[in-house]
Amino acid sequence: MMRTQCLLGLRTFVAFAAKLWSFFIYLLRRQIRTVIQYQTVRYDILPLSPVSRNRLAQVKRKILVLDLDETLIHSHHDGVLRPTVRPGTPPDFILKVVIDKHPVRFFVHKRPHVDFFLEVVSQWYELVVFTASMEIYGSAVADKLDNSRSILKRRYYRQHCTLELGSYIKDLSVVHSDLSSIVILDNSPGAYRSHPEEKNTVSLEFCFFSSAFSPTLDNAIPIKSWFSDPSDTALLNLLPMLDALRFTADVRSVLSRNLHQHRLW
Repeated sequence: MMRTQCLLGLRTFVAFAAKLWSFFIYLLRRQIRTVIQYQTVRYDILPLSPVSRNRLAQVKRKILVLDLDETLIHSHHDGVLRPTVRPGTPPDFILKVVIDKHPVRFFVHKRPHVDFFLEVVSQWYELVVFTASMEIYGSAVADKLDNSRSILKRRYYRQHCTLELGSYIKDLSVVHSDLSSIVILDNSPGAYRSHPEEKNTVSLEFCFFSSAFSPTLDNAIPIKSWFSDPSDTALLNLLPMLDALRFTADVRSVLSRNLHQHRLW
């Protein structure tokens, strides 16, 4: 009898210790994710050589068009039954907007390193926001990302898209007529694929480019959709490419060589 009680006690202790260890590992991983997300990052902008300065002076300043949802941020609103963000994860900011006379709260999470990314690329490019979201929402998000720095002054919203077959289509010529100097960063493959059979593909923002705007494919940089991963470094990984791309006379001469990348997302 005594032996049985000892075995039961030992099993209880082992089970408790296993649960305690699992909880400790969970906290450790959570802390590591937090450290990774908010660690100090650097991309040293070294002085240009005379040759590079001369080269840059001969080409036009490029335009970088930025998508919002799942590219720079992720958000969900009141009433979402299954948010993609782990319950209890605090948003970076909360937006309160009125849509069709109904107040809606959006819980917005910023992609890791987005503030640093915007700070760096704003020194190289004219930044433009182009989202298929409604202006009342997209403008509020852009204001928060801009943070009074005046780096996201040009913005395009749903009303600037073309409605085709029930979907909103972005046309880069709305932003600038010269496609040789414009680059778009968008998470949705439908945002820059131009195959006719994909016209019914709806992106996460319900916005894509159709074959009517086929040059867009050569102007796009793909990026994986982001929802909640705190260790994501996709924006940082793009900095070397964007740094080099500003020296080209025609961005399509470079981006068209990486068309296979668009099939990876």
